[in-house]
Amino acid sequence: MEESKNVFPGRKLVVISGPSGCGKDTVAKTLISKDPRLALSVSATTRRPRQGETDGVDYHFISAAAFRDGVEHGDFVEYAEYSGNCYGTLKSEIRSITSRGLAAILVIETRGAANIIAEYPECLSVFLMPPSVEILRHRLIGRGTDNMDEIERRMALAAEEMKLSGRYRYTVVNDDLTQCVNEISSLIDGYCFELN
Repeated sequence: MEESKNVFPGRKLVVISGPSGCGKDTVAKTLISKDPRLALSVSATTRRPRQGETDGVDYHFISAAAFRDGVEHGDFVEYAEYSGNCYGTLKSEIRSITSRGLAAILVIETRGAANIIAEYPECLSVFLMPPSVEILRHRLIGRGTDNMDEIERRMALAAEEMKLSGRYRYTVVNDDLTQCVNEISSLIDGYCFELN
């Protein structure tokens, strides 16, 4: 395992998790747009693209068979099933980012995050919390991507995920995007780049 720790330096990994609808993707994209030392690790998934999503930018959209093949060949740092689809972090993505001296931003669900944190306990882990359950529900409805049954299922899952926030190094409430991004940016600056 020593070789993998050298290939994937934990202090250059930033794990961002939180319930669906809490703004993880928006926060990550805003962080990256403001700081050239950061790059998004694009996850692979078996789910279908949503309107406006681009393969290789938002996700690597692959078939279930290709995903299974990648798991068998050890291509993933972590992977998990979530909402009936598989998601995973490709080793090649992280290697490409960290080999350039950048910090890799990983936006992943709580089970995948738990695997990363266990493998790389020195990583910067941040749980993104919605301001309230009511606001989270409003955000999910406002996205217009899910029917009410799916929203209720996501809300039940969110309640379970929020119980796990104590397993992360930091918890940040996403009430105001600018304030949230500034808080996480400050954490990254001090944690990932303090020795540079």
